[in-house]
Amino acid sequence: MTRAIFQPPKLRREECEDGERSATWLELFFDLIFVVAIAQLAHIFHEDFTFLGLAKLALLFVPVWWCWIGATFYDTRFDNDGLVDRLITLLQMAIAATMAANIHHGLDTSSVGFALSYIAFRGILICQYLHAGYHVPQARLLTNWFAVGFSISIIFWFASIFVPLPWRFVLWGLGLIIDFATPLTAGKRVAAVPPDMAHTTERIGLFTIIVLGESIVAVVGGVAEREWTPASIAIALLGLSIAFSFWWMYFDTVEESPLHAMRQGKMKIALTWLYSHLPLAIGLTATGVGVEKMIHGLAHDSASSEKILFCMAVSLCMAILSNLHWTSCELGQTKCKRILTFYRLGAAAFILSLVLASNILSSLMIITLVALACTVQIALDIFNTCS
Repeated sequence: MTRAIFQPPKLRREECEDGERSATWLELFFDLIFVVAIAQLAHIFHEDFTFLGLAKLALLFVPVWWCWIGATFYDTRFDNDGLVDRLITLLQMAIAATMAANIHHGLDTSSVGFALSYIAFRGILICQYLHAGYHVPQARLLTNWFAVGFSISIIFWFASIFVPLPWRFVLWGLGLIIDFATPLTAGKRVAAVPPDMAHTTERIGLFTIIVLGESIVAVVGGVAEREWTPASIAIALLGLSIAFSFWWMYFDTVEESPLHAMRQGKMKIALTWLYSHLPLAIGLTATGVGVEKMIHGLAHDSASSEKILFCMAVSLCMAILSNLHWTSCELGQTKCKRILTFYRLGAAAFILSLVLASNILSSLMIITLVALACTVQIALDIFNTCS
């Protein structure tokens, strides 16, 4: 029992695992906090479903996503599921819950609380990397690199507390740029200590499921407030079909092979793939809110700007999926990935073209055409003979 309590961090190499490593119950429990955070982000966008609201969603989404990514990539390398690790995870969950509580007014009255939550979460991660580097000499170059880069970032976040709005957000942006650049410049340090690829891919997939879940919540919430009619049932099914289509397109056709480029220190390819999941998550969240707006538009047709935002959100998701396929092509994948790239780009262009007719098309017609475009993608995937 003493060994389990005080067990120091150890490097978990993929080849040393007994079988393929899967997400632990603790990791799944940890994800629940981010379910709440994503729900809060979707709620504020629902209240301000405008282009400015979309910008606010993106600005708050980035730190939340980056905290989850930081914890995930540390755990895949050094987690030993001992008592200390469990207590640290509990503390991270408490901080993430505080961050979620500050999201609603995170760009005004609660911006200091949001910043302090981010600093605390990332500060714990820095301590974890320093601790891991102390006990795992072969990982010390990487852990020190991360500790220094992430420390510089939170200096900007800490300084932002003493700066008035909107300049506070400038310092947030500078801090996030440093955060994102730190792994990008790690190169050979990551190649020497790569994460467990199967486990990392599974974790990223689970976060995608969390975001897709918001679309389901949006459909249920939108229909629950309306009388059950053939039209409301139809639009609910259309909303569900969009979420299902994105699930299919992501989990059936997106490959994790670009992530394996980390083994050769090719961080540009690997992180292009990884970082693309950020706008994908934002787009899927916005799509879920947009579906709910389209459902509400049955009674009083949605404003043209709402239809435009909905189409733009879905189009963004298609474009990012196209980019994920193209990143696989960069590693010499078959022509199938290039074909999928153009399938997704074609769908993105079609959905974006609906913006031009947003004044004359009803909410029901908009969501019908969007769902049709998504369904066509599934049919193309099924009958793609080279897949």
